[in-house]
Amino acid sequence: MTVRILIVDDQPDIRKLISLTLQHLDDAELHEADNGGDAWRLAQDLKPDLMLLDVMMPGELDGYQVCSKVKKDPLLGPRTKVILLTARAQKEDLEAGQRAGADAYLTKAFSPLKLLDKVDEMLEARS
Repeated sequence: MTVRILIVDDQPDIRKLISLTLQHLDDAELHEADNGGDAWRLAQDLKPDLMLLDVMMPGELDGYQVCSKVKKDPLLGPRTKVILLTARAQKEDLEAGQRAGADAYLTKAFSPLKLLDKVDEMLEARS
């Protein structure tokens, strides 16, 4: 079964690092967006199984807002796991992620192994 993963970050280098890290996943379909507005529109079209979502992005929606919209959506919320990615790791940032409905939170700079472990954990939890 194909797993759809949506990678959302305004930094091209980070999107590339995540894509390269996740290439090993069998039957994974990787998609990318560089801002929150496009991420929300793509999520509605793709109905991803997992989103790796940067918190701080320019444009109409930040990562918290996208996460909240995904989790409140009747089609996306039950099926889409969201891992927030951010350089901000203060207690209030983690609480904001929880309020938005995030399933997990990784702080930058995360190791590729930690990312893989978290992705595997989230995909197993969906099954």
